[in-house]
Amino acid sequence: MTTTKTITKPFTLPTSGPDHTQLPESDGTFVFAERAEGKNFAEHPQSILLTDSLEPVLNRIHPDGQYAIGQDCGIYWRITKPAHKGAEAPDWFYVPGVPPNLDGKTRRSYVIWKEMIPPLIALEFASGDGSEERDSTPLSNTKEGEVTEPGKYWVYEKIMGITYYGIYVIETGNLEVYKLLGGSYRKMKPNQRGHYPIEELEVELGLWQGCYLSDAPQQWLRWWDHKGKLLLIGKEREKVAEAREQREAQARIKAEQDKQQAEQERQQAEAREQREAQARIKAEQDKQQAEQERQQAEAKIAEFQQSQRNAIVRLRDMGLTIEQIAEVQSLSVEQVMQILET
Repeated sequence: MTTTKTITKPFTLPTSGPDHTQLPESDGTFVFAERAEGKNFAEHPQSILLTDSLEPVLNRIHPDGQYAIGQDCGIYWRITKPAHKGAEAPDWFYVPGVPPNLDGKTRRSYVIWKEMIPPLIALEFASGDGSEERDSTPLSNTKEGEVTEPGKYWVYEKIMGITYYGIYVIETGNLEVYKLLGGSYRKMKPNQRGHYPIEELEVELGLWQGCYLSDAPQQWLRWWDHKGKLLLIGKEREKVAEAREQREAQARIKAEQDKQQAEQERQQAEAREQREAQARIKAEQDKQQAEQERQQAEAKIAEFQQSQRNAIVRLRDMGLTIEQIAEVQSLSVEQVMQILET
Protein backbone atom coordinates (compact mmCIF):
# COMPACT_ATOMS: atom_id res chain seq x y z
CA MET A 1 0.00 0.00 0.00
CA THR A 2 1.35 3.38 -1.02
CA THR A 3 1.17 6.21 1.54
CA THR A 4 0.77 9.77 0.27
CA LYS A 5 2.91 12.19 2.22
CA THR A 6 1.66 15.72 2.77
CA ILE A 7 4.23 18.50 2.82
CA THR A 8 3.45 21.80 4.54
CA LYS A 9 5.71 24.66 3.52
CA PRO A 10 5.88 28.16 5.01
CA PHE A 11 3.73 30.53 2.96
CA THR A 12 4.66 34.10 2.16
CA LEU A 13 2.43 36.67 0.55
CA PRO A 14 3.15 37.54 -3.08
CA THR A 15 5.09 40.75 -3.63
CA SER A 16 3.48 41.46 -6.99
CA GLY A 17 0.52 40.35 -9.03
CA PRO A 18 -2.74 41.56 -10.56
CA ASP A 19 -4.72 44.37 -8.97
CA HIS A 20 -8.40 44.55 -8.07
CA THR A 21 -9.41 45.50 -11.61
CA GLN A 22 -7.74 42.39 -13.00
CA LEU A 23 -9.16 39.87 -10.54
CA PRO A 24 -12.70 38.46 -10.57
CA GLU A 25 -15.09 40.17 -8.21
CA SER A 26 -17.45 37.20 -8.16
CA ASP A 27 -17.34 33.46 -8.49
CA GLY A 28 -21.03 33.11 -7.77
CA THR A 29 -20.42 33.03 -4.01
CA PHE A 30 -18.97 36.45 -3.23
CA VAL A 31 -18.86 39.99 -4.53
CA PHE A 32 -16.91 43.10 -3.55
CA ALA A 33 -17.56 46.83 -3.45
CA GLU A 34 -20.38 48.83 -5.01
CA ARG A 35 -20.72 48.97 -8.76
CA ALA A 36 -21.74 52.28 -10.25
CA GLU A 37 -25.06 50.75 -11.26
CA GLY A 38 -25.86 49.16 -7.95
CA LYS A 39 -24.57 46.24 -5.92
CA ASN A 40 -21.08 44.97 -5.74
CA PHE A 41 -21.39 44.89 -1.96
CA ALA A 42 -23.92 42.21 -1.09
CA GLU A 43 -26.78 43.97 0.62
CA HIS A 44 -26.93 41.50 3.46
CA PRO A 45 -29.12 43.02 6.21
CA GLN A 46 -26.72 41.93 8.95
CA SER A 47 -23.73 43.46 7.17
CA ILE A 48 -25.60 46.68 6.45
CA LEU A 49 -26.63 46.89 10.10
CA LEU A 50 -23.00 46.56 11.23
CA THR A 51 -21.70 49.08 8.70
CA ASP A 52 -24.42 51.67 9.19
CA SER A 53 -24.06 51.75 12.97
CA LEU A 54 -20.24 51.81 12.92
CA GLU A 55 -19.77 54.51 10.28
CA PRO A 56 -19.97 57.48 12.71
CA VAL A 57 -17.20 55.89 14.80
CA LEU A 58 -15.04 55.20 11.75
CA ASN A 59 -15.59 58.71 10.39
CA ARG A 60 -14.43 60.10 13.73
CA ILE A 61 -11.35 57.84 13.78
CA HIS A 62 -10.64 58.47 10.09
CA PRO A 63 -11.54 62.11 9.37
CA ASP A 64 -9.69 61.72 6.06
CA GLY A 65 -12.01 58.83 5.11
CA GLN A 66 -9.10 56.38 4.76
CA TYR A 67 -10.77 53.07 5.57
CA ALA A 68 -12.54 50.30 3.71
CA ILE A 69 -15.41 48.03 4.66
CA GLY A 70 -16.11 44.81 2.81
CA GLN A 71 -19.39 42.94 2.88
CA ASP A 72 -19.19 39.38 1.52
CA CYS A 73 -16.22 40.49 -0.56
CA GLY A 74 -13.08 38.82 -1.77
CA ILE A 75 -9.73 39.32 -0.04
CA TYR A 76 -7.03 38.05 -2.39
CA TRP A 77 -4.01 36.62 -0.58
CA ARG A 78 -2.41 34.24 -3.13
CA ILE A 79 -2.16 33.89 -6.90
CA THR A 80 -3.99 30.81 -8.17
CA LYS A 81 -5.68 29.37 -11.20
CA PRO A 82 -8.57 29.94 -11.28
CA ALA A 83 -7.93 33.30 -9.60
CA HIS A 84 -10.92 33.25 -7.25
CA LYS A 85 -9.47 30.28 -5.36
CA GLY A 86 -6.84 32.66 -4.02
CA ALA A 87 -9.43 34.70 -2.16
CA GLU A 88 -11.37 34.42 1.07
CA ALA A 89 -14.65 36.30 1.40
CA PRO A 90 -15.55 37.27 4.97
CA ASP A 91 -19.17 38.29 5.35
CA TRP A 92 -17.98 41.58 6.85
CA PHE A 93 -14.54 43.12 7.42
CA TYR A 94 -12.92 46.47 8.12
CA VAL A 95 -9.49 47.66 7.00
CA PRO A 96 -8.02 50.84 8.53
CA GLY A 97 -5.71 53.22 6.73
CA VAL A 98 -6.59 52.39 3.13
CA PRO A 99 -8.63 54.45 0.66
CA PRO A 100 -12.16 53.29 -0.13
CA ASN A 101 -11.39 53.83 -3.83
CA LEU A 102 -8.26 53.14 -5.87
CA ASP A 103 -7.18 55.38 -8.75
CA GLY A 104 -10.64 56.86 -8.88
CA LYS A 105 -12.28 53.45 -9.15
CA THR A 106 -14.47 51.71 -6.60
CA ARG A 107 -12.79 48.65 -5.12
CA ARG A 108 -13.85 45.42 -6.78
CA SER A 109 -11.97 43.33 -4.21
CA TYR A 110 -9.26 43.76 -1.60
CA VAL A 111 -5.85 42.61 -2.84
CA ILE A 112 -3.71 42.18 0.23
CA TRP A 113 -0.36 41.95 -1.60
CA LYS A 114 -1.02 45.39 -3.11
CA GLU A 115 -1.49 47.21 0.19
CA MET A 116 -0.09 44.84 2.82
CA ILE A 117 -2.53 46.11 5.46
CA PRO A 118 -4.67 43.33 6.96
CA PRO A 119 -8.23 43.87 8.12
CA LEU A 120 -8.53 44.74 11.80
CA ILE A 121 -11.63 42.61 12.13
CA ALA A 122 -13.40 40.00 10.01
CA LEU A 123 -16.79 38.44 10.72
CA GLU A 124 -18.34 35.27 9.36
CA PHE A 125 -22.07 34.55 9.57
CA ALA A 126 -22.13 30.76 9.65
CA SER A 127 -25.17 29.14 8.12
CA GLY A 128 -24.00 25.73 9.36
CA ASP A 129 -22.53 24.74 12.71
CA GLY A 130 -19.45 26.95 12.30
CA SER A 131 -17.01 24.12 11.62
CA GLU A 132 -16.09 25.56 8.22
CA GLU A 133 -15.35 28.92 9.82
CA ARG A 134 -13.22 27.23 12.51
CA ASP A 135 -11.24 25.17 9.99
CA SER A 136 -7.54 25.66 10.76
CA THR A 137 -6.23 23.28 8.08
CA PRO A 138 -2.96 24.73 6.71
CA LEU A 139 -2.14 25.10 3.05
CA SER A 140 -0.13 22.01 2.00
CA ASN A 141 0.96 20.00 -1.02
CA THR A 142 1.49 16.31 -1.68
CA LYS A 143 4.52 14.98 -3.54
CA GLU A 144 2.18 14.40 -6.43
CA GLY A 145 1.43 18.15 -6.52
CA GLU A 146 -2.06 17.95 -5.11
CA VAL A 147 -2.96 21.04 -3.04
CA THR A 148 -4.81 20.79 0.25
CA GLU A 149 -6.93 23.93 0.43
CA PRO A 150 -6.48 25.75 3.74
CA GLY A 151 -9.25 26.55 6.17
CA LYS A 152 -10.23 30.19 6.41
CA TYR A 153 -9.43 30.25 10.15
CA TRP A 154 -5.82 29.37 9.26
CA VAL A 155 -5.72 31.96 6.47
CA TYR A 156 -7.05 34.74 8.71
CA GLU A 157 -4.73 33.76 11.56
CA LYS A 158 -1.48 32.75 9.88
CA ILE A 159 -1.48 34.55 6.53
CA MET A 160 -3.58 37.69 6.74
CA GLY A 161 -2.99 38.34 10.43
CA ILE A 162 -6.49 39.69 11.07
CA THR A 163 -6.53 40.96 14.67
CA TYR A 164 -10.13 40.03 15.51
CA TYR A 165 -12.07 37.15 13.99
CA GLY A 166 -15.73 36.66 14.86
CA ILE A 167 -17.91 33.66 14.04
CA TYR A 168 -21.66 34.10 14.42
CA VAL A 169 -23.53 30.80 14.16
CA ILE A 170 -26.94 31.94 13.00
CA GLU A 171 -28.79 28.69 13.80
CA THR A 172 -27.76 28.60 17.46
CA GLY A 173 -27.32 32.35 17.95
CA ASN A 174 -23.81 31.72 19.29
CA LEU A 175 -21.05 34.30 18.86
CA GLU A 176 -17.34 33.48 19.15
CA VAL A 177 -14.64 36.13 18.89
CA TYR A 178 -10.93 35.39 18.59
CA LYS A 179 -8.05 37.83 19.07
CA LEU A 180 -4.62 37.44 17.49
CA LEU A 181 -1.96 37.28 20.21
CA GLY A 182 1.60 36.28 19.41
CA GLY A 183 0.63 35.07 15.96
CA SER A 184 -2.14 32.75 17.20
CA TYR A 185 -5.83 33.22 17.86
CA ARG A 186 -7.06 33.17 21.46
CA LYS A 187 -10.76 32.86 22.14
CA MET A 188 -11.99 35.97 23.91
CA LYS A 189 -14.23 35.97 26.95
CA PRO A 190 -17.18 38.35 26.92
CA ASN A 191 -17.22 41.22 29.41
CA GLN A 192 -19.86 41.72 32.09
CA ARG A 193 -22.29 42.99 29.45
CA GLY A 194 -21.78 39.87 27.34
CA HIS A 195 -19.89 41.88 24.70
CA TYR A 196 -16.47 41.56 23.11
CA PRO A 197 -14.36 44.74 23.29
CA ILE A 198 -12.62 45.91 20.11
CA GLU A 199 -10.18 48.18 21.88
CA GLU A 200 -8.76 49.91 18.81
CA LEU A 201 -12.22 51.23 17.92
CA GLU A 202 -13.42 51.73 21.51
CA VAL A 203 -16.48 49.64 20.69
CA GLU A 204 -17.94 46.31 21.73
CA LEU A 205 -19.48 43.57 19.60
CA GLY A 206 -22.41 41.59 20.91
CA LEU A 207 -25.87 40.15 20.29
CA TRP A 208 -29.03 42.24 20.24
CA GLN A 209 -32.65 41.13 20.14
CA GLY A 210 -34.91 43.55 18.31
CA CYS A 211 -36.67 44.64 15.13
CA TYR A 212 -34.67 45.56 12.04
CA LEU A 213 -36.22 45.82 8.57
CA SER A 214 -39.33 44.06 9.89
CA ASP A 215 -41.71 44.10 12.84
CA ALA A 216 -40.61 40.64 13.96
CA PRO A 217 -37.91 40.69 16.68
CA GLN A 218 -34.76 38.80 15.71
CA GLN A 219 -31.24 38.36 17.00
CA TRP A 220 -28.58 40.52 15.36
CA LEU A 221 -24.93 41.36 15.75
CA ARG A 222 -24.65 44.95 16.97
CA TRP A 223 -22.03 47.41 18.14
CA TRP A 224 -21.97 49.22 21.47
CA ASP A 225 -19.59 51.94 22.62
CA HIS A 226 -17.07 51.21 25.37
CA LYS A 227 -19.60 52.43 27.97
CA GLY A 228 -22.24 49.95 26.83
CA LYS A 229 -24.41 52.37 24.82
CA LEU A 230 -25.89 50.84 21.67
CA LEU A 231 -24.58 52.36 18.43
CA LEU A 232 -27.57 53.33 16.35
CA ILE A 233 -28.12 52.98 12.63
CA GLY A 234 -29.14 55.92 10.47
CA LYS A 235 -32.90 55.41 10.84
CA GLU A 236 -32.55 54.97 14.59
CA ARG A 237 -30.40 58.10 14.77
CA GLU A 238 -33.05 59.94 12.74
CA LYS A 239 -35.77 58.79 15.14
CA VAL A 240 -33.66 59.86 18.11
CA ALA A 241 -32.97 63.21 16.43
CA GLU A 242 -36.68 63.65 15.63
CA ALA A 243 -37.63 62.77 19.21
CA ARG A 244 -34.99 65.19 20.49
CA GLU A 245 -36.27 67.93 18.15
CA GLN A 246 -39.83 67.27 19.33
CA ARG A 247 -38.73 67.46 22.96
CA GLU A 248 -36.81 70.66 22.25
CA ALA A 249 -39.79 72.12 20.37
CA GLN A 250 -42.11 71.16 23.22
CA ALA A 251 -39.62 72.63 25.68
CA ARG A 252 -39.52 75.87 23.67
CA ILE A 253 -43.33 75.99 23.54
CA LYS A 254 -43.55 75.33 27.27
CA ALA A 255 -40.86 77.93 27.95
CA GLU A 256 -42.82 80.46 25.88
CA GLN A 257 -46.04 79.51 27.66
CA ASP A 258 -44.29 79.78 31.02
CA LYS A 259 -42.89 83.16 29.95
CA GLN A 260 -46.33 84.38 28.90
CA GLN A 261 -47.88 83.03 32.09
CA ALA A 262 -45.16 84.71 34.15
CA GLU A 263 -45.75 87.98 32.28
CA GLN A 264 -49.49 87.65 32.83
CA GLU A 265 -48.94 86.92 36.53
CA ARG A 266 -46.54 89.88 36.73
CA GLN A 267 -49.11 92.18 35.14
CA GLN A 268 -51.81 90.82 37.43
CA ALA A 269 -49.53 91.36 40.43
CA GLU A 270 -48.79 94.92 39.28
CA ALA A 271 -52.50 95.59 38.79
CA ARG A 272 -53.22 94.11 42.22
CA GLU A 273 -50.48 96.24 43.77
CA GLN A 274 -51.89 99.32 42.03
CA ARG A 275 -55.37 98.53 43.31
CA GLU A 276 -54.02 97.96 46.81
CA ALA A 277 -52.01 101.19 46.62
CA GLN A 278 -55.07 103.08 45.40
CA ALA A 279 -57.11 101.49 48.20
CA ARG A 280 -54.48 102.56 50.74
CA ILE A 281 -54.47 106.10 49.31
CA LYS A 282 -58.27 106.26 49.42
CA ALA A 283 -58.30 104.86 52.95
CA GLU A 284 -55.79 107.52 53.98
CA GLN A 285 -57.82 110.20 52.23
CA ASP A 286 -61.01 108.96 53.92
CA LYS A 287 -59.18 108.93 57.25
CA GLN A 288 -57.91 112.45 56.72
CA GLN A 289 -61.35 113.63 55.62
CA ALA A 290 -62.96 112.00 58.65
CA GLU A 291 -60.36 113.61 60.91
CA GLN A 292 -60.98 116.96 59.25
CA GLU A 293 -64.74 116.57 59.66
CA ARG A 294 -64.23 115.55 63.29
CA GLN A 295 -62.04 118.56 63.94
CA GLN A 296 -64.56 120.81 62.19
CA ALA A 297 -67.37 119.33 64.26
CA GLU A 298 -65.37 119.75 67.46
CA ALA A 299 -64.55 123.32 66.47
CA LYS A 300 -68.23 124.08 65.85
CA ILE A 301 -69.16 122.52 69.18
CA ALA A 302 -66.44 124.46 70.95
CA GLU A 303 -67.55 127.64 69.16
CA PHE A 304 -71.16 127.00 70.14
CA GLN A 305 -70.22 126.22 73.71
CA GLN A 306 -68.12 129.39 73.91
CA SER A 307 -70.90 131.46 72.38
CA GLN A 308 -73.40 129.91 74.80
CA ARG A 309 -71.11 130.61 77.79
CA ASN A 310 -70.56 134.20 76.64
CA ALA A 311 -74.30 134.70 76.41
CA ILE A 312 -74.85 133.22 79.88
CA VAL A 313 -72.10 135.42 81.32
CA ARG A 314 -73.67 138.54 79.72
CA LEU A 315 -77.07 137.62 81.11
CA ARG A 316 -75.59 137.03 84.56
CA ASP A 317 -73.77 140.38 84.36
CA MET A 318 -77.09 141.99 83.49
CA GLY A 319 -78.34 140.73 86.88
CA LEU A 320 -80.42 137.78 85.82
CA THR A 321 -80.58 134.86 88.21
CA ILE A 322 -79.46 131.39 87.35
CA GLU A 323 -83.05 130.31 87.08
CA GLN A 324 -83.88 133.20 84.72
CA ILE A 325 -80.82 132.50 82.59
CA ALA A 326 -81.77 128.80 82.40
CA GLU A 327 -85.24 129.74 81.28
CA VAL A 328 -83.96 132.17 78.61
CA GLN A 329 -81.39 129.64 77.27
CA SER A 330 -83.77 126.69 77.49
CA LEU A 331 -81.36 124.95 79.83
CA SER A 332 -81.59 123.41 83.22
CA VAL A 333 -80.14 125.19 86.21
CA GLU A 334 -77.50 122.42 86.49
CA GLN A 335 -76.46 122.92 82.86
CA VAL A 336 -76.10 126.68 83.34
CA MET A 337 -73.97 126.18 86.42
CA GLN A 338 -71.82 123.57 84.65
CA ILE A 339 -71.21 125.95 81.71
CA LEU A 340 -70.19 128.74 84.03
CA GLU A 341 -67.72 126.44 85.78
CA THR A 342 -65.85 125.53 82.54
